Amino acid sequence: MKLKLFSLSLCMLGIIGGACSSESDPELTAPKEVQEEAPEVITYSVRIPTEGNSWIVGHPAQTKQMVSKGGIHNWTKSESVVSTFFYATKTGEIKLGLKAKFPSNSTTLKVTVGETSKSVTFEKASSYKDYFVGKFNVKTKGYQRVDIQGIAKDGGYYADLSEVLISGNEWTSSVSCIGPDYFYWGRRGPSVHLNYQIPTAVKKVNYFYNEITVPEGEDPIGSYFCSSGFGQGYFGIQVNSETERRVLFSVWSAYDTQDPNQIPDDYQVNELAHGEGVHVGKFGNEGSGAQSFLKFNWKAGTTYKFLLKAEPQGNEKTDFTAWFYAPEEGEWKLIASFRRPYTDTYLTGMYSFLENFVTEMGDITRKGFYTNQWMYDADSKSWVESVNASFTCDQTGRSGHRLDYYGGVENGKYFLQNCGFINNQGTYGEKLTRPAVGKAPNIDFSKLPL
Repeated sequence: MKLKLFSLSLCMLGIIGGACSSESDPELTAPKEVQEEAPEVITYSVRIPTEGNSWIVGHPAQTKQMVSKGGIHNWTKSESVVSTFFYATKTGEIKLGLKAKFPSNSTTLKVTVGETSKSVTFEKASSYKDYFVGKFNVKTKGYQRVDIQGIAKDGGYYADLSEVLISGNEWTSSVSCIGPDYFYWGRRGPSVHLNYQIPTAVKKVNYFYNEITVPEGEDPIGSYFCSSGFGQGYFGIQVNSETERRVLFSVWSAYDTQDPNQIPDDYQVNELAHGEGVHVGKFGNEGSGAQSFLKFNWKAGTTYKFLLKAEPQGNEKTDFTAWFYAPEEGEWKLIASFRRPYTDTYLTGMYSFLENFVTEMGDITRKGFYTNQWMYDADSKSWVESVNASFTCDQTGRSGHRLDYYGGVENGKYFLQNCGFINNQGTYGEKLTRPAVGKAPNIDFSKLPL
């Protein structure tokens, strides 16, 4: 998606649903002490909700504690710096304000934009009011970060902070952020995808082979690196906590519901087999079906291999099977094999994706390399390399709630990157081609565990 698509305000277009409201609180309270005098008359043309656009960067536990309904609360520690993000399509001076209330008789906050900081002291206020902070310069287009740090207080906490404010009609059409109707998905950040082209020589994709390498430091909690998405499910690796990582394989039921308990018996995805240590159960809330996962401490910097198979069984039933190869184990491991009713197909719509599934981690960038894609044709009994793909993102990116989505080819490999308010941006639908590897997977199918 090209940057020029966002030169008009997403708020003005109605996309963000009130993210940057032009309404201004009629009551303006000047702070007790400021570095510069507030203008006599000031209206705020842009209102950025802290509930949807703020993090305590690098501290997900503090973010979870402090960012809740209505904005910033429970702000007791000076080291808990509130960072609020917005996207600017122009540069220039901004007049910045805060909508807040203060429990202390005297509260001092330091507000930083770029290299400029201003300390402001506020009097006690039991209701939310608009406060002028000062003038700052936006020197580059793209994501901007407003850091707000508590310096001094004589009460239990610093402030309740609901909005970061920008004055000036010239900014109304030049700022975007996450709106109230999209807080959950916006805080998760945009998902990014690679959609693989099936080579013309392949008529029936029996197997799909792919590899993933996650660079060191690009594997924060909440990351799911999908290697092998297909028309009926997905297969990849994820980071669940500081101590737990998984290899995950799921197959959707052909019955459309978000509740797995509503799936009729004849639509149930049935387990045929699973590997040692693999947990098998049900999932919902993103369609419903059967899910399997292996707790495995995969490592950043290591290349992992994924093999997926589809085998139609007749009578509208198809078996889907997933294997995982870790070089530290030195062998292919069965994850699971599932039979999906009302389905008669080989593999279709192969893709990879990268997502963040923890809202407190939406301020952290993640990146993965995807390479060496091959498809095995059921008729010719041969592997064919797939070297063409297209880049896309989900509705979070397409709607402009978040613009930190990226993908392409780097050092001969496809890559996907998202979140962290990066200013690199992919182009939706861009056609990508990677250099051919030329060496087909050497896999003896008869020796795969099942």
